[in-house]
Amino acid sequence: MILAWTDIEESVRKADTIRPVGRVRNLVGMVIEVEGLAAPVGSLCRIHAGRNEPDVLSEVIGFRNDTLLVMPYQHTRGVATGRRVDLVSRKMTVPVGPQLLGRVIDGLGRPLDGGPSLAGLARKALGGVPPGPLKRKRSVEILGTGIRSIDSMITTGRGQRMGIFSGSGVGKSILLGMLARNAESEVNVLALIGERGREVKEFLERDLGPEGLARSVVVVVTSDESAVLRAKGADTAMTIAESFRENDQSVLFMMDSATRYAMALREIGLAAGEPPTTKGYPPSVFAALPRLCERAGWSDINSMTAFFSVLIEGDDIQDPVGDAMRSILDGHIMLSRDLARRHHFPAVDVLGSVSRLRNDVVKAIDIEAGARLMGWLKALEDNRDLINIGAYVAGSDPILDQALEKENEIRSFLTQGMRDGYPATESMSGLQQLTGVG
Repeated sequence: MILAWTDIEESVRKADTIRPVGRVRNLVGMVIEVEGLAAPVGSLCRIHAGRNEPDVLSEVIGFRNDTLLVMPYQHTRGVATGRRVDLVSRKMTVPVGPQLLGRVIDGLGRPLDGGPSLAGLARKALGGVPPGPLKRKRSVEILGTGIRSIDSMITTGRGQRMGIFSGSGVGKSILLGMLARNAESEVNVLALIGERGREVKEFLERDLGPEGLARSVVVVVTSDESAVLRAKGADTAMTIAESFRENDQSVLFMMDSATRYAMALREIGLAAGEPPTTKGYPPSVFAALPRLCERAGWSDINSMTAFFSVLIEGDDIQDPVGDAMRSILDGHIMLSRDLARRHHFPAVDVLGSVSRLRNDVVKAIDIEAGARLMGWLKALEDNRDLINIGAYVAGSDPILDQALEKENEIRSFLTQGMRDGYPATESMSGLQQLTGVG
């Protein structure tokens, strides 16, 4: 390939003719202060450790006077005052391309599955920019998820961004696995951020399965990894998803969980000296969440439908991260602990969930059928105590009478096995048949 003289001149102008070197000045907690080195936030540095210790990769997270603040990706063994610090890269990149399908990688794009090296793949810089608001296509078609309760009542449009809100142990991992296996997308990108190490292989083998993994890229950063690597994992996964969308493929992006991503950002912000606000979260967290979420959705090329799981602390829906995510996303799916205790799986609380694009992607008859089923579910919820103690008199409420007559059919319609998947058209026709609309 022959470069134009102007290209060569530009490359020379941007090149670092002198490689900068810094020295470790101080270590407080997980933040290392480096003097004598200038680098932008997000740069990658290498700290030369002792003779018997591996070098420590770190990321620039901020500045304090003339001192650079860096946070290591791994341990800090071997780091001592005066250790040499080199600037490795001003802008981090990750491997991209179809060769990533079926692979499990870490937050820096390195293989975790023992498979072939990814060294020869094309690379893309982290920190993508969301598509312009006027360049985005509208969501006008359904993305079938294979989950009957979602496709019929919380219908998701292609390119929509949804939240899965749940306490711990209510089935969000199982739901994400069902989405990965059954959703009508060409490529899946999953970001497992802050997961327990034990659960990763469980999720891959039990919830995702070979058929789901074959068309997926899985980015894993476990809870024992550093905060900066957990935050980087989300950016890595989103960058890979953007590359598939740029290649005109429909993408399903899933992240578990946005809460642990926010907690990693909180840890970084507080370590850098940022003041805490709501529940200890610094303001930068609530600026970073929309920056990540806005990168999903439609571009002018293709769609990236996104599901972000949100771990609600103590089942409190007013949790600050949950509250922020609800305001950013295009809808939310609530998982109910009460339903899970009744072996109602997936434990989707239809009454507490909403899809802001449902009425744009379904027909008028489906809107009518959904409204009728919502009325029945609301009547059952409001009168559950009266029904349980036998105080309700049949004929007092015609809507409740219909709901009681159909209660077993409703439960059967809204539940399914974790290995079952249904086309969206079948779910819609089943809703019409259940409600008698049409």
